Amino acid sequence: MSTTNQVGEGVFRSISEFITQITGGERHPDSFDDTDYRLSAAALLVHVVTSDAEFDAAERAKLQEVLAQRFTLQPDEVDKLVEAAIRADREAVDLYHFTSVINRALDEEGRKRVVEMMFEVAYADGQLSEFEDNVAWRAAELLNVSSRERVSVRRHVRDEIADEKN
Repeated sequence: MSTTNQVGEGVFRSISEFITQITGGERHPDSFDDTDYRLSAAALLVHVVTSDAEFDAAERAKLQEVLAQRFTLQPDEVDKLVEAAIRADREAVDLYHFTSVINRALDEEGRKRVVEMMFEVAYADGQLSEFEDNVAWRAAELLNVSSRERVSVRRHVRDEIADEKN
């Protein structure tokens, strides 16, 4: 390979990384740290699905599916994120740490999408428990998603699930 090609590839890589940064694209790290909003979102999802003391196979599968789709992750990356989220949720004293990271990283639409993700995993077993709804409500409040928007998102997810079953 010539020096000109190497320089050209280096410039292209730098430009590509710059565009990825300014457009909100993501480079997938080998691990997820405390400042990564994806870890905070995943920890909230884990908190929701474990709030009713049940974390069954359907909920875990839905959790993995939602994270893979939303964050464009490969299966091994999803597994790492879920394990990191379970650890983070176990160590957390409240939801504020997670929601503050998300508030700094995402706009209103992004925060509403996190609330939607919470309801998607909560309904994975076919029902929304009082505990799951309460966690989603508290997190939505901390994410500055209005009660009206939260109810609308919950209804939308519930209706989509009902349509899938029919």
